[in-house]
Amino acid sequence: MNIQEFAATLKLSVSTVSKALNGREDVSPATRKRVLEAAEQSGFSPDPSASRLRRQSSDTIAFVVSPPQTSFAQPFFLDMLMGVNDVIDHSCYQVIVASARSAEAELDLFKRLVERQRVDALLFGRTRRQDERIAYLLERDMPFAAFGRSETSNAFPYVDIDHCVVGRSGCGRFIALGHRRIALVHAPEYLMFSYLERRGYEEALRAAGIAFDRNLCIETAISEEGGADAARRLLTLPDPPTAILSGHDLIAMGVMRGITETGRVPGRDVGVIGGNNDPIGRYIQPALTTFSADTHRAGERMAEMLLERLAGTPPQQLQEIWEPELIVRASDGPYHVPSAGPVAGGATRRSRAARA
Repeated sequence: MNIQEFAATLKLSVSTVSKALNGREDVSPATRKRVLEAAEQSGFSPDPSASRLRRQSSDTIAFVVSPPQTSFAQPFFLDMLMGVNDVIDHSCYQVIVASARSAEAELDLFKRLVERQRVDALLFGRTRRQDERIAYLLERDMPFAAFGRSETSNAFPYVDIDHCVVGRSGCGRFIALGHRRIALVHAPEYLMFSYLERRGYEEALRAAGIAFDRNLCIETAISEEGGADAARRLLTLPDPPTAILSGHDLIAMGVMRGITETGRVPGRDVGVIGGNNDPIGRYIQPALTTFSADTHRAGERMAEMLLERLAGTPPQQLQEIWEPELIVRASDGPYHVPSAGPVAGGATRRSRAARA
């Protein structure tokens, strides 16, 4: 039955029934109770699409899978989406998932979601140092929460895992293990987390009095192949690294493959540290030393922040930076003096005992 028929059974006007169902204060408590009890007994529910139309709301939140990693095969987005759903399931909103093929096309996706599909709010990750998505949403006064900070603005809700700590503590771990030729293989630095990682890495080198060597710092795609290619390049240098830090486990797994392809042993000849605790990392050989990254909880917290923002909480009260913890396994390893002689791929091991 529609609302007109329902109102007729109660001998009330449609407007009174509508106000009672929507909790309006200009309806007496007795009338509201009578309407709600009758609705429950009869199983009546107002048309949600009509309600949304009246409120100019879609009751929809978009979760955007951001480039350069758009595959749900990776735990990063899966875990985060599960966390988001755990919170949104208890709200009046539904979640839709959207993705763009490239970073360049993503702003158009945001515009379609806001201007055509008219979502009520957005969630996304992989923030950038100069982020046109953030600038656009702030200009449109569109509520959103992000996974990561940005130099674009500080006027939005975010959860961030501090990758400056990953760079600083990861490099510091290798220094404490006796390494002095420490490479950084990380995602493109237009991404905020990768830029912060580079800053932390350089801070650790300076603190130990080790000169920064640009040849040991390589930006690559967030992929296993990107890590493997970077490792091959590094290990053909005249003075190759004895340790490689990577802020992303997928890259780190590729680095380990590249090390093996040159005839070296990861964790013994070349130490490796990842950065975001991919579940696969504990099962590979040697098990990957990495940093904690609770993306499921991050998804929950982002969703909670977004709901608070929609309820009127100022964005500056909805900003959290979490410090990751080092998870020590087997891939980092102490400095190992290489034996002289050729290895696979034509590289030559040189003794570095003088620096030990």
